[in-house]
Amino acid sequence: MELTEKMVSTQIKFKGRIITVRLDQAELPNGHVAAREVVEHPGGVAILALHDDQTVSVVRQFRYPFGEIVTELPAGKLEYGEDHRLAALRELDEEVGETPGELIYLGKIYVSPGFCTEVLHMYLARDLKQGAVHPDEDEFLEGGRVPFDQLVEQVMSGEIVDGKTVAAVLKTKVLLGL
Repeated sequence: MELTEKMVSTQIKFKGRIITVRLDQAELPNGHVAAREVVEHPGGVAILALHDDQTVSVVRQFRYPFGEIVTELPAGKLEYGEDHRLAALRELDEEVGETPGELIYLGKIYVSPGFCTEVLHMYLARDLKQGAVHPDEDEFLEGGRVPFDQLVEQVMSGEIVDGKTVAAVLKTKVLLGL
């Protein structure tokens, strides 16, 4: 069965600092045409920084779209065309002041593939050296460390709801057999 849709036309509806919103017309496999709303996003990175004592660096920050403070892994947005490994090193340094001796790629996830082009790359960082925290000027967050087992429990109980954190924690658990 053919599943591919083909873009017939596209129209940019909004172009912001982070996202672009476009309205496409797509030809469906049956020949009909349907509207497709697409949010273009440059993607991002998330880093699970696992310390020798089996604790993980986390940050808490207010997430405006949900109106609440969310606990999540250090993470950040890519610039268009930026190497995601270098972005992971930058974000880990900025948000929690850590530099890893080892950085393992955990893979990528499509954040919301029904309408958004955002691809999030996940890393496991180990052999960490502590330095100074220096978040972006418009970034207000609180750092801390949580035992890995407790973080897994928080993911499984639904206390941790951030998708990138959930994915990276579970991938790390399976990878390391923790």
